[in-house]
Amino acid sequence: MMEVLDAIKTRRSIRRYKDTPVDDNTLETILEAARWAPSWANTQCSRFVVVRDNDIKARLADTLSANNPATEAVRSAPLVVVACAELAKAGCYRGEATTDKGDWFMFDVGLAMQNLVLAAHALGLGTVHIGAFDAGKAAEAISVPDGYCVVEMTPLGYPDHEAKTPPRKELSEIVFYDKFGG
Repeated sequence: MMEVLDAIKTRRSIRRYKDTPVDDNTLETILEAARWAPSWANTQCSRFVVVRDNDIKARLADTLSANNPATEAVRSAPLVVVACAELAKAGCYRGEATTDKGDWFMFDVGLAMQNLVLAAHALGLGTVHIGAFDAGKAAEAISVPDGYCVVEMTPLGYPDHEAKTPPRKELSEIVFYDKFGG
């Protein structure tokens, strides 16, 4: 299996997939990686809906913003993982947010999804983080109950192309010591 830093540096957003199915053992390994992500006070607010049904994938694709380059990937990938969150858990005490950031679910789900996409990449699969969609309509498509929301989705499958490496800023542009900008 790929080393963690190699996986981080070589993972790319994949938007075209082969029709090769993802076997259950591979899927379970990827979902295990998401399950082991850290969360606020170990609240584990993340939930994952694995969608294989073509009609539901089409409904999810229809929720994406106009001209979203991932729309066809949602329709055609062997499966789509929809990441949801239990609300008023992460970053909350007795249902009230305890930080100025509000409910911490976005952060916790983001950690879990990063684990998921890195594990998928390490196992030879592709993903793309998708956030530009109508979360309410996506929730309807997969029957998300009250008290939960849809946060993100990713198609999951074997890549049908090799994505280019985008340029990254230098550390000197993004890291400061002791004071911002200093």
